[in-house]
Amino acid sequence: MTINESDASHPSSPEITQEDEFEIGGTDSSLVAEELEKKQVTGKSSLKTNIIKGTSFLLESNSSLQVAITPRILLFTTLAIAITFISIVINNSFLGILATLATLLLSLLILFPWLQDVIQEWFSPEDRNVFVGLIGIVVAIIGLFKFTHLGNSLLRWGRRINWDASGTLAEWFGALGQIAIAIIAVYVAWRQYVISKDLTIQQNLLTVQQNIITQQQTIDSYFQGVSDLVLDEEGLLEDWPQERAIAEGRTAAIFSSVDGSGKAKILRFLSRSKLLSPLQRDRRLGRAILDGSGGYAEDRLEGVRVIDLGVMLAGADLADNDLRWTDLSEANLIRANLSNCDLVKANLSRTILYDANLSNADLNGVRLFYGLVEQVSPRSRTERPNYETGEHTGAVVENANFTNAQRMSESTRYYCCAWCGEKTRSTIPGGCEGIPNKLGR
Repeated sequence: MTINESDASHPSSPEITQEDEFEIGGTDSSLVAEELEKKQVTGKSSLKTNIIKGTSFLLESNSSLQVAITPRILLFTTLAIAITFISIVINNSFLGILATLATLLLSLLILFPWLQDVIQEWFSPEDRNVFVGLIGIVVAIIGLFKFTHLGNSLLRWGRRINWDASGTLAEWFGALGQIAIAIIAVYVAWRQYVISKDLTIQQNLLTVQQNIITQQQTIDSYFQGVSDLVLDEEGLLEDWPQERAIAEGRTAAIFSSVDGSGKAKILRFLSRSKLLSPLQRDRRLGRAILDGSGGYAEDRLEGVRVIDLGVMLAGADLADNDLRWTDLSEANLIRANLSNCDLVKANLSRTILYDANLSNADLNGVRLFYGLVEQVSPRSRTERPNYETGEHTGAVVENANFTNAQRMSESTRYYCCAWCGEKTRSTIPGGCEGIPNKLGR
């Protein structure tokens, strides 16, 4: 037999009667009626339907009973209060005790739901458990002292103690208390120091982050300012002396206000923008000349740089930074710190690296000179460079530190060994055996 057949086999008139009763009943009966309708729609069995109907009838009866009892409790409580006052007036102890107990019982019965709601609202189950546990411990201690005669034993032991002779012991305990107070004070002071130190560290971290954000905003403003200064409306490089002078001034100023990471970002921007390279110029118009392949033509001998670094980076700390493909030719990097720098494909020809630190730097493809390594020589103050033979096109590497330099080519190693001096030859990876010291000192 299917579910529909089972439902159809029962008469519909009793169900209609029950639903009418649900509508007449209270809130609980309405909820049960709705649940009953849902069960009937989903096609539940008639047995479950009859059970739900019986439960709803009991709930309806219980609600009606509570509604009927509440006015009676109020009436009985009022009568009990009146009898209590009458007993007080006529001074009848027996009747007063009965009336008082009845009043107390009925009042607690009325207040019980309110007290239950207050306890559930203000006290969590954990708090109630802790409260009951504490009461249990107190009652257990009282029972332990009462039924095991432990309290009497303690009293007898206390009577045998000579309290006058125990004064010294009390003084000892007082001294120990003072020591404990001093220890607690030291602990509190130490905790305050630790908290203050943590707050200081957090404040320093926030300050560092703020400085990084401020520095990046300064660098972005510099990038935009230089771009607007040296480019015309068509996006071509200007070559007016005043623009170049202002651009160099801005660069020198910002180098003094940023750290090594900021300097590296500025150098990469200027180098990739061809602002550090000597560009070929139109001698009449002063404009940079295009090379015919989408870029500007370079002229190492007669070209003009938009920004000439000069001594801006002398003694600068550029350690642990990315300087790949940067054009630092003819810059003064005396005593500069380039340790752990990535100098892949960087142009350091005619750069002054006297007493510079290039330890652990990546020198793969770095350019220290032009021409043939056998004919090359470092830059000279008086002689013009020859970019075909390499004379006076090399970097000044005297007293530089090449300890553990990475991926140094053979030509670079030969040039450094020949022109770095005795002090630096011992720091070059691979050694300088068989390479003459052309510097002579």
